[in-house]
Formats: sequence, structure tokens, C-alpha cells
Amino acid sequence: MSETKSLFPEKRMRRLRFSETLRNMVSETTLSPDDFIYPLFVVFGKNKKNEISSMPGIYQMSIDNAVRECKEVYELGIPAVILFGIPDHKDEVGSGAYDDNGIIQQAIKEIKKNVPGLVIVTDVCMCEYTSHGHCGIVEDAYVNNDKTLELLVKESVSHAKAGADIIAPSDMMDGRVAAIRKGLDDNGFINIPIMAYSAKYSSGFYGPFREAAESAPKFGNRKTYQMDYRNSNEAVEEVRLDIEEGADMVMVKPALSYMDVIRRVKEKFQMPTVAYNVSGEYSMVKAAAANGWIDHDSVMMEILYSIKRAGADMIITYFAKDASKILKGQK
Repeated sequence: MSETKSLFPEKRMRRLRFSETLRNMVSETTLSPDDFIYPLFVVFGKNKKNEISSMPGIYQMSIDNAVRECKEVYELGIPAVILFGIPDHKDEVGSGAYDDNGIIQQAIKEIKKNVPGLVIVTDVCMCEYTSHGHCGIVEDAYVNNDKTLELLVKESVSHAKAGADIIAPSDMMDGRVAAIRKGLDDNGFINIPIMAYSAKYSSGFYGPFREAAESAPKFGNRKTYQMDYRNSNEAVEEVRLDIEEGADMVMVKPALSYMDVIRRVKEKFQMPTVAYNVSGEYSMVKAAAANGWIDHDSVMMEILYSIKRAGADMIITYFAKDASKILKGQK
């Protein structure tokens, strides 16, 4: 058996960990407010700010309060928000999603008027707007893929007309990126990018979001269209197809249990890659910190750096404001 000579004591890895300044100088991963996209839940009404019980610090907001929130977000250096709408009325075909006077459409216009430099991403899906809570047209307890595409195109075009900067389809219907791209182009929106939820898993981490967006399915689950968490090769194929259909950015959702997928996607495609640090991931940190089991800020920053280290270029996260304050030395 050959002997391996230790490089110690000549080689000491701890030398470059001796001070915070040294650690910062040699750090391999950087994080800034520019990396964040902040989610907002918007409802009809005035002066509404309803805290979501499972997501401390996150609210359903009327448009006036959402505008105020966007001003704070922009002042912190966060470049973008992603909007989720809760309509007053839901029906079988989610008509509120593509109503040109719908909640998201009104919110886009007001935010653009008051915070013109902020990038607005709009989530394109049907689940918040359908009475059954599924992400498309349901026939015989099954979501009809191709009929749903028609509604997603209508929703995307309506958002673009209102002034959305980026369209982000989250439904996981086959062929939706190509359909939306054609719909946008045919209506003159050739410069509106698509941020595709390409590898979106059927996950237990979405529970708090479904409270926030009032979008829990009334029957069954979403496993016939969202991905099986046991698979990663499938995720790579989903991403490839979305890129071929015209996606400008691709997303992996959730983040923490899918770091391997984020890494594979980034290394294989070298596309702008987004990771969604989802509601359940946020709520676990909040709950553990509230019980004194972990230090909130240190765990939050460790999570965000790890997502960035895995290969994400952008992170959709409910932590965006708190993390930006730390990165800017305000906390």
C-alpha cells in the first residue's frame, strides 16, 4: 500500500479563514439584492394587509399597499417582484386570470405608474382563479392540457398589455411555452421574455403558498402535471423542451430539496436559471426561529448562499427584503 504524505503543517487551510476580511476576500459565491425577486399577493379593495398565518411577515395586500411595498423593495435594491392575484370571483374556467380589468392587470398598471424602474414578473396559471383550484380546464377530473393552453395564452397577452415585463408560466402544461411565445409575438410583444417554471415539482413545501393564494385544489392533487420528486433526468428534459420552445429563463421549484437539479440545469444549459425558495422553506425557518431553535438571520443567509452556490442566477424568495437589509448593512 502506497503512503500518502500529508502536506500539513506546510499547508494550513485555516490561514484564509483567520479574519472576516480574509474570508470575504476569498469567498467563492457572491450574493446581492440584484439576485432577488420578491413575491407579492394582491387582492381587491383598499388599505388591505392581511397577514398569512403560516407565513409571518407576508401579506395579502390591496393594490395601494402593494405599491407601497414595491417602493420599499425598489429602495432596497431588489430589481423585481413576481405578482400573484386573488380574485373576488372564481369560476370553472378561471376567467379572472385573463380579464383585462382583473386584479393582476390593475396591479401592474398602478405599480408601473408609481415605481417605473421595478421589473414586474407575472405568474401565469389558473389555480388562483378556478373554482376547483386546479391549473386549467378540468374534464372528467383531469386537467385538459391543450384546452388549458388557450387560456394561458389569453392570460399572458392580457398581462403583457397591462405592462408586465416578464411572463412566468407555472402551470406545467406540455407545450405552453411555445403557445405563449406565439401568442405574445402575434400580439406585438416580441420583446417580453418568458421565465418558464420548467422543473416544477409536486411538493409538500407549497402548503403555506396555497393559504396565501387561496389556491388549494378542491379535489385530488396536481401530480398528473407537476413533476415527481423522485426524478431529475425528467427535469433536465423538461428544461430542454422549454428552451427549445422559446423560454428565455428557466426555473427550478422548490429550491432546497432540488439543489442537484439546479446544478444539473445550470451546467448543462448555461441558461439564466431561477430557483424558487418556496413558502414552506420560508415558513420552516420562521417557525424554528420563533421557537428559539435556530438563529433566523444566519440560517436565512446560509440557505440563500447555498441556492446561489448551486447555480441559481436569480432567487425568488420571501426573504428578499430581510436579506437585502443584511447585505446593505442595514440590519
